[in-house]
Amino acid sequence: MGIQSNYVRSVLLFTSLAFAVSWSIPRHVKRIFQLQPTVQQVQFPVLGGTGFDLSQATIPVREIQSGGPPKDGIPALSNPKLVSAAEASYLGPSDRVVGVVSGRESRAYPLAILNYHEIINDRIGELPIAVTYCPLCDSAVVFDRRTPLGEREFGVSGLLYNSNVLMYDRSNAESLWSQIKGEGVSGPGARKKLTVLPMELTTWAAWQTRHPNTTVISSETGHRRNYRTSPYAGYFQQPNLMFPAKPISNALPLKERMVGVWDDTAALAIPVSAFAGKSTQIEKSLGSKKFTVAFDANDQTIRVVEADAGLQWMNTFWFAWYAFRPGTEIAGR
Repeated sequence: MGIQSNYVRSVLLFTSLAFAVSWSIPRHVKRIFQLQPTVQQVQFPVLGGTGFDLSQATIPVREIQSGGPPKDGIPALSNPKLVSAAEASYLGPSDRVVGVVSGRESRAYPLAILNYHEIINDRIGELPIAVTYCPLCDSAVVFDRRTPLGEREFGVSGLLYNSNVLMYDRSNAESLWSQIKGEGVSGPGARKKLTVLPMELTTWAAWQTRHPNTTVISSETGHRRNYRTSPYAGYFQQPNLMFPAKPISNALPLKERMVGVWDDTAALAIPVSAFAGKSTQIEKSLGSKKFTVAFDANDQTIRVVEADAGLQWMNTFWFAWYAFRPGTEIAGR
């Protein structure tokens, strides 16, 4: 399989031990990253024992990877405790948050929390939502939990496809769902689309300025985690990937931050580099649908500020966007 046998033994041993001891995300990230400094194709012998029925999978089963932690080893949150902005002392001004607005309510979901949980099942007003974040792809997407199969709660499967988290729904069937693909990839959910909701990935300071009455997820999650530190800091500081993704394009740096916008017929990547380091807004269109994207050079955030109906978007790294949408165009190219 083109990898050193001692690497395989180390990873298999480490994965097995994860079932017997409490899982440490920081230790996992550090160890895997040290073992795999460049992208390598790794075939984990877990596909027959994932706990999920992959017989009707719509993605190549051989390309599904074990991320290390088992099913729910990264515990998704449901109905989290909320606090006011003034009470969120664990957050700093530059900490990034996923911001969601529904009706008159605004709410922030800090990456400080999502780094350790990846999925937050919540309800904002009457709207059931799943706020999802995959640290390996820096991909933030908010879904309506009212799926074609009915309202669902989502958990972290422990599996990856194209280095991106595979979620599962907590039903009897436990279909797998791809975050960036935005649809089910196994079980009754296969080929069923999830509705993507408007969101922005910004800093805590900027979100508070625009939404001073916001609520935010409390650090009292019921889990013992150090939410003041990121277990993925080293991963973000250098260009290599932990897990394989394909196809790969070198049109942009693999980990360049970007917003991806799409509709039923086309997709467009708007990378940070399209703004040439200047705080400004650019107007773009997909077919007849128009949208506006803003970049803040001070905090390096990029967000959709206005969009016509029928458009959807997410924040992500370039490599992940291209792996799922290789037909994408790039703004400014």
